[in-house]
Amino acid sequence: MKEYFKNTFDAIYTVLVGMKITFKHLFVPSVTIQYPDVKPQMPERARNRLFVNMDDCIGCDQCARACPVNCISIETLKSTPDDSPGETSQGKKKALWVTKFDIDIAKCCFCSLCVYPCPTECIKMTQVYEFSEFDRNDLLYRFAVMTPEEITDKQNKFDVFTAAKEAEKLAAAKAKADKPKPAAEKKIEPNTDKKSE
Repeated sequence: MKEYFKNTFDAIYTVLVGMKITFKHLFVPSVTIQYPDVKPQMPERARNRLFVNMDDCIGCDQCARACPVNCISIETLKSTPDDSPGETSQGKKKALWVTKFDIDIAKCCFCSLCVYPCPTECIKMTQVYEFSEFDRNDLLYRFAVMTPEEITDKQNKFDVFTAAKEAEKLAAAKAKADKPKPAAEKKIEPNTDKKSE
């Protein structure tokens, strides 16, 4: 009989322990956030949608190399000395035109590994967490600001510049090859042949 009361007590006790959290919330009025109108406040370091400030991007490709899922795609074009892309907000001179900077948010795992290696801090996580789309192609964010005409123009300028440099190198090499070499002085050694004596 003693065992019966012990088992009954254990059953009631374990149910009460399990229902402790439920009973705690049972008598507290629930709070409903009117979601579309009232949005929850995100923590300061929340990892959400990426943003790239193209004025500061130097096209170093470090963020794309750090990305574990390869969702960042960057294409650059070298600039010529007379056609510089400018400077970053920190005063660092740019050497490359960034012709393509795409981030596929559908692939992004929001790990923030692309943010840390950026030397100019142009890529960062934002507080925007609502970016659902009906079409998957709308999740491909294109940050590059150059038009196809500008890209073609810069490519042509670079091709002309490299062709001129190659012509200079060939002319310098030809001038060096055409320059007559001084005749080497030949040493005349005395004939030590015993037959001639």
